[in-house]
Amino acid sequence: MDLALGDIANLVGGQLNGDAGIPITGAAIIRDANVGDITLADKAQLASQLADCRAAAVLVPPDVTPAGVPFVTVSNVHASFAKIVEHFRPQTNHQSYGVSAAAHISQSAKLGRDVVVYPTVTIGDDVQIGEGCIIHPGVHILAGSRIGKNVTLYPNVVLYENTVIGDRVIIHAGAVLGAHGYGYETIDGRHILSAQLGYVSIGDDVEIGAGAAIDRGTYGPTSIGEGTKIDNLVMIGHNCRIGRHNLLCSQVGIAGSTTTGDYVVMAGQVGVRDHIEIGDRAILGAKCGVMNSVPAGSIYFGYPATADREQLLKQAALSKLPEMRKQFKVLQKQVAELAEKLKDAA
Repeated sequence: MDLALGDIANLVGGQLNGDAGIPITGAAIIRDANVGDITLADKAQLASQLADCRAAAVLVPPDVTPAGVPFVTVSNVHASFAKIVEHFRPQTNHQSYGVSAAAHISQSAKLGRDVVVYPTVTIGDDVQIGEGCIIHPGVHILAGSRIGKNVTLYPNVVLYENTVIGDRVIIHAGAVLGAHGYGYETIDGRHILSAQLGYVSIGDDVEIGAGAAIDRGTYGPTSIGEGTKIDNLVMIGHNCRIGRHNLLCSQVGIAGSTTTGDYVVMAGQVGVRDHIEIGDRAILGAKCGVMNSVPAGSIYFGYPATADREQLLKQAALSKLPEMRKQFKVLQKQVAELAEKLKDAA
């Protein structure tokens, strides 16, 4: 598995600067690199850290020229480094043994060519699964669900009835799609669950993180647009319509019937209220509390979330509060002294 530095340069199509015969035994980031490793410095600020790094060589972009260490120049540092890491730590291929006898599959289900189904999977009535799908242990696919081609469902994913999944979708362990929405009517002092007759629809090339939950619609779909990437522990409420190529980071919570445009970014722990619209390419900063619709192309942060300029003005004012408090106390004292003088003069 070891490679000479010259072979590394050939592997990634890079320009070698140093001894081609240097042996490379692994790949690691600067913090973790040991003797014999190749590391990466994707910007000039990281080059200064190489002096204390034990790596034998470094991968850099064209605008970085490190001193005192052999290097390989490439146009895309991260893509090239990933190729090197895969050489030293190749991914384990799944066992393509077809459909396990230990899976429970309804006789009315239809599976395409080259589908892999692991033990303990359950597949309900009238389910359709396209060719090339991989269904890991413990997955439950309930009746009427339709899954496209080359989909991967990791262990313990649950798809409720009539869930629709596009092509090339990846759903990580423990995600639940199609659970009942959080909608109740209070009748005679009791909370009565509202209609739960809808489903979840996922577009092509979507990735859904571990432990995420997407509730079914009340009557129609809760939908996720193509290319959207959903991080771990994200919650999307009933009747939401998430646009194409959104990035929803960890612990985002979106209440029911909210709509997002395309290329929306929500950073970690953003909370969005129900029945509002987030415009195309809007960016919501971490821990935003979004109470109103957000215009397209805008940047919001804070709680309650407001436009970045307004929020910066608020933060600037808040930073001055301690000094303003001192000034206020001085003014209080001066006013009290003036009041005493006026009282004596009277």
